[in-house]
Amino acid sequence: MHNEALIFQKSDGGKIKIDTYVLRKINKYLQTEQNNCEAGGVLLGRYIIDSNDIVVDDVTMPMKNDIRRRFFFLRRKSLHQEVVTKRWLESNGTCNYLGEWHTHPEAVPAPSYVDIKEWKKLLRTSIFDYDYLYFMIAGTEKIRVWEGNKYTMEIRQLNEISILDGE
Repeated sequence: MHNEALIFQKSDGGKIKIDTYVLRKINKYLQTEQNNCEAGGVLLGRYIIDSNDIVVDDVTMPMKNDIRRRFFFLRRKSLHQEVVTKRWLESNGTCNYLGEWHTHPEAVPAPSYVDIKEWKKLLRTSIFDYDYLYFMIAGTEKIRVWEGNKYTMEIRQLNEISILDGE
């Protein structure tokens, strides 16, 4: 279970914080049992003014038209996009689409070839204001985050930093 906020070092020197509220929501979908299917959704959050920091303070959860299997998750765009648009409008443009999350049935997750391919497709086709999207995989023991650059298409794993070091 992931219970404390997580902070990762971004390539631009800023930090990305995954809020405890988000972690509690994701914990419900960890693949700790043999019959648990992958789950996922989108990352929602805020760019902190006058800094390079980002806070992920909400996520969408798996929806009825998503495809969930033990080793596969496909997010269907329409219902998740409705939530993203609604949150953006309600927040006067401060709640943004930041990227994607999903689970893996492994302790320390690593992206598959399919994950990398999908992330690069999102970098090419998604509409977002900043230079990066973030991709989070929740394993049974650890959460890892990757940063994708929309110009270079480079995907880079971010290092987790402790809250004491990060604030």
